[in-house]
Amino acid sequence: MKKVEIIIRPASFERVKDTLANLGIHGMNYTEIRGFGRQRGHTEVYRGTTMHVDTLPKVKVEVVVHDEAVEKVLDAVIAVTRSGQVGDGKIFITDVIDAVRIRTGDRGNDAL
Repeated sequence: MKKVEIIIRPASFERVKDTLANLGIHGMNYTEIRGFGRQRGHTEVYRGTTMHVDTLPKVKVEVVVHDEAVEKVLDAVIAVTRSGQVGDGKIFITDVIDAVRIRTGDRGNDAL
């Protein structure tokens, strides 16, 4: 099992959610976060004052999938989020040692 963490622009969230659902991913968590990468934020003018905003709103989507599904998930998410611009996001993949479905006690792949 692998945990896939997808950090994207908020505008891409609905497309990613729909894409994951179409792939048969039945469970996911998301968090609205703030952060920065290479773009290092941006400057805004507010009431005549120039302000540097060094963190930008992002959405972090987390899913745990079977090992065989990782490449399918990556390809699909990249296809709907890639604009070619700085700030498109990042995807992190980590191993999951075990999972437990609390309701039934199922473990491992059965818990997904």
